[in-house]
Amino acid sequence: MRNPPVSFCRLLILPWLFAVCLLAGDLLAADVVSPEDVLKLKLSVNATISPDGQWVAYNVRVPRAADDKAGADYRELYVVSTKDGSSRPFVTGKVTIRTPRFSPDGSQIGFLAKRGEDEKTQVWTIPLNGGESRRLTKSKTNVLAFRWHPDGKHIAYVATSQPSKRETKLKDKGYGFVFYEENLKHRNLYLTSVAGEGVSEPKQVTNDITVWTLEFAPSGRTIAVSASEKNLIDYRYAFQNIYVLDVDSGDLRQLTEGRRKMGNFAFSPDGSRLAYVAARDQRDHAVSQAYVIDVSGGKALNLTPDAFRGHINWVGWRSRDTVVYRAAEGVWNTLNVVTSEGGKHKQILSAKDSATIFGAPTYTKNFKYFAMVGSSPSIPSDVYLWTPGKSPKRLTELNPWVAERDLGRQEVIRYPARDGLEIEGLLVYPVGHRSGQRFPLIVVVHGGPESHYSNGWQTYYSRPAQVFAGKGYFVFYPNYRSSTGYGVDFTKDHMGNPAGKEFDDVADGIDYLVEQGLVDGDRVGLGGGSYGGYAAAWFSSYYTKYIRAVCMFVGISNLVSKRGTTDIPYEELYVHSGKKLEEMWQLSLERSPIYYAHQSQTAVLIFGGTADTRVHPAQSLEYYRRLKMNGHPAVRLVQYPGEGHGNAKQPGRIDVLHRTMQWYDWYVLEKKPLDGPMPPLDISDHYGLKLEED
Repeated sequence: MRNPPVSFCRLLILPWLFAVCLLAGDLLAADVVSPEDVLKLKLSVNATISPDGQWVAYNVRVPRAADDKAGADYRELYVVSTKDGSSRPFVTGKVTIRTPRFSPDGSQIGFLAKRGEDEKTQVWTIPLNGGESRRLTKSKTNVLAFRWHPDGKHIAYVATSQPSKRETKLKDKGYGFVFYEENLKHRNLYLTSVAGEGVSEPKQVTNDITVWTLEFAPSGRTIAVSASEKNLIDYRYAFQNIYVLDVDSGDLRQLTEGRRKMGNFAFSPDGSRLAYVAARDQRDHAVSQAYVIDVSGGKALNLTPDAFRGHINWVGWRSRDTVVYRAAEGVWNTLNVVTSEGGKHKQILSAKDSATIFGAPTYTKNFKYFAMVGSSPSIPSDVYLWTPGKSPKRLTELNPWVAERDLGRQEVIRYPARDGLEIEGLLVYPVGHRSGQRFPLIVVVHGGPESHYSNGWQTYYSRPAQVFAGKGYFVFYPNYRSSTGYGVDFTKDHMGNPAGKEFDDVADGIDYLVEQGLVDGDRVGLGGGSYGGYAAAWFSSYYTKYIRAVCMFVGISNLVSKRGTTDIPYEELYVHSGKKLEEMWQLSLERSPIYYAHQSQTAVLIFGGTADTRVHPAQSLEYYRRLKMNGHPAVRLVQYPGEGHGNAKQPGRIDVLHRTMQWYDWYVLEKKPLDGPMPPLDISDHYGLKLEED
């Protein structure tokens, strides 16, 4: 923290109080985004267009009420007309509907759902023209993914092998021991008929391999699957390859080579080639390149432009000889086409021009109609229709109340890092911002670090930008070195250099905002989740002079023990550390926040789930212990029972949102002393519960 000399403190108090009073008056007159607003946000999470382009099926994520049974958001199914924008509810209420997919003739919508407390997730279908839904599968374990066969009379789906009768009996008698990473069950591929009214017996078509995703060839005679040797998340990240399955014979042939991160894939219209997205090589930490390969085999052709300053993250086909791909390019994204033999790339849609950040699209075979989920700084998440040559058309308005709120202006900023490299990020201004006045700042560091911020909606339970803006904060979202969207070369300094140039970039961004006269350098908070939580711990220890308060969510504090407790050790080795721990003991220790915990002068809020397998809860406990054993007066650890790497259930989300705001307001906005009382522990009055008094 940058405390001014004591002799100046008295001179600063009155002007500061005057400025705060002026700001408070402005905000009282404004109708700003509240925490309660954030907790009622409805979000569209996918959009699937019908074969004729007349309809779009989409899911709406609906938050549970505070007094509802604890659980994740509900997911409802709707259909909207692309002609007049009229929307129809199909399956709504306290339901969880996932991955809607139109049948090949467009008459049915298939989806995944679990109905009944003891039931498994199955594939269901509902007629587009109305009627009751019916079940298509009777899997004994949860269905994880499915695709329609091109004939519309069959489906393929993925489900995990069920325990044997012997295993079930042993478990019932108390002998269901866990043999860590050994007693695994494969994710198998099944085929089943969906013709007629009954539910047919499925045919298992893969064995001794774990299938993650699948796509039918246009003929229906072959299926491309991405698969790995073991059913472990680490193998999904680090050891996937694409295989081609012959439906009749069951022969499975490996198509791609190498170990790298893998994205989506799609058959060409004639079925002769496959386009896919993947990392450049094993050391590339994210999907970044577009490839084409003959289904018969051979070497894949990389279609990605040389030194491309972006990351390609989705691919499809416009025609037999033309590939379409989506790319992240800085804080924007684009759609582009290129011939399947390589050559000149042509941009056909730019988020910068349309002012809409869009997700991976679905589209009609004639390439005339696209459906996508989009957002902007003032639109949280809605369904859009796009016709090439025109601007995207918004089909839904899930949160009309947002238009009634005063929002902080969001803009793209660029600033020089200490070594001269230009860094990009987003800056949200306080509501009621006045030039020439300094405001407090909250820095929100993304996780991954293979991720980045796009210039869309940025207000969610763990990073409520517009709530901060409504309370008078600037909010800074840096795309620091190692972020995606800026090309593979931009990430190279990250390899084997944790908390190095990447977090220096964040510090340089804070310096820049202070130097521009926007931010009060003595009132800065910083937070983030996962790798962003690592940044929070780093800025509360190594870079403590910058920050008054941090919120460390599911974050890393000890790189040594983290490598031995995470569920992605190979991913961490291949794309982050680059060396085995034995070759970098000292560096790992010196890049761990626990190494500098003794010098912390920052208020530290630590929180996370008790069932986190990605960043073990011990990471939070280790940092808490080091701070407490060094006499730190302002540290708090909050744990959420049963939650994993991020809170899926509404109670934990409510608490994170309100506790984050409380922590920053206490130590950053109000500048309460670190050696004074901490904020109240019980904040249940903010939960919206109907509780009886003791």
